[in-house]
Amino acid sequence: MATIEECRTALEQLSRNLAGANGDVRKAAALDRSLSCHLTDLDLTFTGRLTDGQLTGITDTPGAPTAKADIRLTTTGHDLLALVDGTLAFPTAWATGRLKLDASFLDLLRLRSLL
Repeated sequence: MATIEECRTALEQLSRNLAGANGDVRKAAALDRSLSCHLTDLDLTFTGRLTDGQLTGITDTPGAPTAKADIRLTTTGHDLLALVDGTLAFPTAWATGRLKLDASFLDLLRLRSLL
């Protein structure tokens, strides 16, 4: 099982990856939306804001999300680490139920290049 610190580091790496992206990925990540990532195995939720291709203001709180973010991810800590380090593909995780993504239809259309 992944630790809270490993998951925080993975989210910080994801932010750096998004900030350094180009083309369609950069365009998709250039949203201004609230984001939550609930880690079911740790019963912990990270929240922050996706702004100009970066995750900012990342905080963690115990339990499920208390507020409804614009973009909501649900996964395990282990799968979050695998997604960020590239050993688990986002489409595979999503298609097999290892990652749940909830967002508005318009946000899903914008995020499709990340899938």
